[in-house]
Amino acid sequence: MRSGKPIIFSTGSYTYLKESMEASNRFDTGVVETRAFPDNELYRRLLTPVDRRDVVLVGGTISDSDTLELYDLACAIAKYGAASLTLVIPYFGYSTMERAVKPGEVVTAKTRARLLSAIPQAMHGNRIFLLDLHSEGLPHYFEGQTITRHIYAKQAITQAIANLLQKDFTLASTDAGRAKWVQSLANDMGVPASFVLKRRTEGNKTELAAISAHVQGRTVIIYDDMIRTGSSLITAARAYKEAGAGPIFAVATHGVFPGEALAEIERTALFQAIICTNTHPRARYLAGGFLSIVGIEDILVNSLTVGMDP
Repeated sequence: MRSGKPIIFSTGSYTYLKESMEASNRFDTGVVETRAFPDNELYRRLLTPVDRRDVVLVGGTISDSDTLELYDLACAIAKYGAASLTLVIPYFGYSTMERAVKPGEVVTAKTRARLLSAIPQAMHGNRIFLLDLHSEGLPHYFEGQTITRHIYAKQAITQAIANLLQKDFTLASTDAGRAKWVQSLANDMGVPASFVLKRRTEGNKTELAAISAHVQGRTVIIYDDMIRTGSSLITAARAYKEAGAGPIFAVATHGVFPGEALAEIERTALFQAIICTNTHPRARYLAGGFLSIVGIEDILVNSLTVGMDP
């Protein structure tokens, strides 16, 4: 017989998000003991019993080691009798290799999805929640009986933008590939949308061909689902500036910012500020001053607890 609130665990990198979700009082706390052997092999143990309990495990695939930690913990949770298992993956990495372009390339997004699909099934099944994916087709990479759900951070994004500027701005995208999503977001907020058009010149090289909307003298907020090095973001911002745009801000769901990426974006002096959510621990670590963070805890909790008793 299933009883009590769901138990929530997390991988080490996502302890901060687990603790924020626990503040809703909709979960019981799950505790994991972790320590390293002399050869750096890791020992892990679930200190909170999971038998016949609904379990939530929070962890992003921000590195291969984090992915394996997520896999190992999930396998243990299923082995020790969880009634149900829900993986919450705020940031699903491997988007660079979500499809093969050249013969022989490994589609890492698909192989990692297959790995997570191989987690043993809990008594009442496994679910995987994914947030603002780079490609809408990624949930179809998961196999077997695992149920996937793609949830959106639109509520957090629109609130962040509204807190930044209430009106008189243009919402823009980095390229036409994100235009549909940006147009939907702009419609919801009652503001005009814009995107840059690119054309391929030779090989993998592209050049800017046009901007789809009038931005002369207007504040522009560029939205993208993810900022990594920021090269596409910088290219788009320069195009908007050349078209006469006023102040430019950037908003993203996932802030990855490897190495000195954030500092390099700031050094361009193209942006007033950047806002992203806390789906990636790197963004949370770098937050302050030029980079602001908004939380997605409420979105995750509401998505997970639909139909649960209050």
